[in-house]
Amino acid sequence: MEQLHSPEELLTVGEMSRRTGVPVSALHYYERLELIASQRTTGNQRRYPRYMLRRVALISVAKRLGIPLEDVRTAFENVPLSSPPSHEDWQRASREWKKVLEQRRRGIEQLEKELTGCIGCGCLSMKACSLLNPDDELGDTGAGARRIPV
Repeated sequence: MEQLHSPEELLTVGEMSRRTGVPVSALHYYERLELIASQRTTGNQRRYPRYMLRRVALISVAKRLGIPLEDVRTAFENVPLSSPPSHEDWQRASREWKKVLEQRRRGIEQLEKELTGCIGCGCLSMKACSLLNPDDELGDTGAGARRIPV
């Protein structure tokens, strides 16, 4: 008979790493960003509730798709860290994430149009090219390099 696990069952950081394929250092980092949460044992060892597995899996998917962790944090804003999220919690997060993905898609489509036009144009004009020098932002400051590392 298959053993059922409680969502609150605690996993060690090593178990979380093995189950998700995410390095321990990344789990610690995600915790510092408050994307995931752990509990501490009396010996000060991290223990993650089993329901954190889904959060880590979604973070991994986002990372693979090039989605910034700040966008993941925004999508997870209303998904509780201290208790197992409900189906509605995940649906709400999914709707928020979809908005972010749609914005990214529109931005990529616009960039594709601009880049296709730029490649087809071939002018290489730093003054006129709206892709390389949008609104000629630096042109008013004179010729030469204008960006100085701070």
